[in-house]
Amino acid sequence: MNEAELQQKRRENEEAAAESRARILGLPYLDTRSFEDEIPLVMNVLSKDQMHQDFILPLQKGDKNEHFQFMVTSQTPRTLIEKLRQEYLDQGFKTDFFLVSNSAYKVFMLRYDPPQQVHYDDIKIAAEGDSETISAVSQTLNTVSTDKVFDFLLDQADKLGASDIHIENMRDQIRIRMRVDGILHPVANLDRNRYRIFLGELSSRAGVSTAANTPQSGHMQKEIFADGSSHLLNIRVETIPTMYGQDAVLRLFNFDESLLQLDLLGLTEDERAEINQVISHPRGLVLMVGPTGSGKSTTLYSMINALNTSDRKIITLEDPIEYGITGISQIPINTTEGGSFADGLRSVLRLDPDVVMVGEIRDADTARTAIQASITGHLVLSSFHANTTAAAFSRMIDLIGTNPIFSSSIRLVIAQRLVRRLSDSKVAYEPDEATKAYIRKTLENVPAERIPGGSLEQITLYKPAPTPEDPFGYKGRLVIMEQLVVSDEIQAFLRGDVADINTSAIQAAAQRSGMLTLEQKGLLSALRGETTLEEISRVI
Repeated sequence: MNEAELQQKRRENEEAAAESRARILGLPYLDTRSFEDEIPLVMNVLSKDQMHQDFILPLQKGDKNEHFQFMVTSQTPRTLIEKLRQEYLDQGFKTDFFLVSNSAYKVFMLRYDPPQQVHYDDIKIAAEGDSETISAVSQTLNTVSTDKVFDFLLDQADKLGASDIHIENMRDQIRIRMRVDGILHPVANLDRNRYRIFLGELSSRAGVSTAANTPQSGHMQKEIFADGSSHLLNIRVETIPTMYGQDAVLRLFNFDESLLQLDLLGLTEDERAEINQVISHPRGLVLMVGPTGSGKSTTLYSMINALNTSDRKIITLEDPIEYGITGISQIPINTTEGGSFADGLRSVLRLDPDVVMVGEIRDADTARTAIQASITGHLVLSSFHANTTAAAFSRMIDLIGTNPIFSSSIRLVIAQRLVRRLSDSKVAYEPDEATKAYIRKTLENVPAERIPGGSLEQITLYKPAPTPEDPFGYKGRLVIMEQLVVSDEIQAFLRGDVADINTSAIQAAAQRSGMLTLEQKGLLSALRGETTLEEISRVI
């Protein structure tokens, strides 16, 4: 029985109880369900205070106001009913009183006295050293009603484009911070009594215990309504006990399937063509590498979405499932309770998939299983922990050794970072000679057609220009992507044909094949005015 059917059953039971109670009290029973939203309300007969206090509502008044009807409940004082009957009789009016259920009373009372909509100021991210904004946001959050403060915080985080909410216990207050465009910003300091509200909501919605003394993971969803439309917010919850209570981090995934597209990642034509060529092949292994929060999952899901056609069977193994995509079989792997990607992968290969996505290759068993799958007619996509594409090969060799099968299965490795994008208010400037020399040295082997302006004779960089509306000078993030398409020279390293196997040697071989490194891609982005040199230095 679903929730709507349960509510209907509860209402039927309540109406039956009210009808029985009416016979005991000697009052006619009235079932209002057929006209609760239609009958016009009779105003200015009783005050709202009296209707709330005595559980009584005017129902109708007849022609010339000579006949009045009221709805009462079992909580209405009998003395009040007799008093009103006598008062109206003394004025020459007739009265009728009908007993209704408590639910019926509440429905009509909400129509007579609907709750006032309270509008709170939007949360603003404070610039460094701006304590006034933090104080103002703290005051707002401390005044939001208990039943709305958690949802208000989630709505505001989504509105700001935050990727994480950090709820941190301190000795005398609760600190709220949000990660926006990859940077963690202080947002508010709340009263300690708000701690139980947040923890209670996480307990009921995400399934984490309020009394646990070990780290916990949970998941919840919230529908966000804005500008006449809605979208689903997936929220991964992580809690950990600290000195003053359980700290929580909420990772927000704004699920909009239409946004998971390669065209929306800001890739160049060359980058997109390389990805298309590899993922259109019926078999092979594609690895995404980079730190947490570098957008690996979004890129992998965008590839999956590009492959999601009616003639392909696509299965994913995830810990946890971050986005739900129509037409794809997604399987959760709970590694904290003994599940493993290797076992899951061996199982799903029996289902004859065309494409498999493995959330992460963490051990040699998963690596070998993924490699085996990729040479037996499957396209396998996965993430792997490494900083660069060359480092991914070195680490994989450390994990499974030199392996001829791996050399023939791996087709593409992508290393990715997210950097903040400059706002339109950016300002151009000419860097000093040392910076120019560094840029020319780093980009000396990059083809001229890939350099903005065609040469590095004149070098112009850009810096943020904060405004009151945009206190940081950055808006959104962009992808910096290093793509290593496996060549014959790279395969020689993986087979063990080359004696000196190290990250630098592999990277040099990849660059000879035309690969641009993350550093080079970042500098080109800075020269185009998309981001700053400082941002490239911070992230890459």
